[in-house]
Amino acid sequence: MSLADLVVWWPRSEPVLARATTGDCEDLAAIHAASFHRGWGAEDLATMLRDPAVVAHVARRRTTAPAGGFILSRIAADEAEILTVATAPRLRGRGYGGRLVAAHLPDLMRAGVRRLFLEVEAENAPALKLYERAGFVPIGRRKGYYRTATGTADAVTMRRDLPAI
Repeated sequence: MSLADLVVWWPRSEPVLARATTGDCEDLAAIHAASFHRGWGAEDLATMLRDPAVVAHVARRRTTAPAGGFILSRIAADEAEILTVATAPRLRGRGYGGRLVAAHLPDLMRAGVRRLFLEVEAENAPALKLYERAGFVPIGRRKGYYRTATGTADAVTMRRDLPAI
């Protein structure tokens, strides 16, 4: 399946949000490769999804449709880190990233997570806006953290405290 196959079907209706499975890995790898300079492969994603400390959600048109976006976090004690949020290129700017974050947080809270962290490229204004709207606050900066096609880019480290449930 090509990335083009993943993006032409998406309607303007609400997506179905569900837990990701290893059966989603090909779709997730295509989305990740289109979203980041160093995308993760399907086997990398499958390894992560088999880890009991990993929580991942997908957005799709209907239950049996290919994934159009996903979020993946790893839990350690009462903390977690969002490792990635990615949406198929033609779906960006439609609010699916925010819906994925909103669907993801309750599962993390049920798992006992109280502090959630992430790193985002400092120049990625849409992602920074997404995370700020979701209640994350900047707590630091890592110089030259990301390798890009043209060199390196800084990362902004962000945190959100989660309530106990």
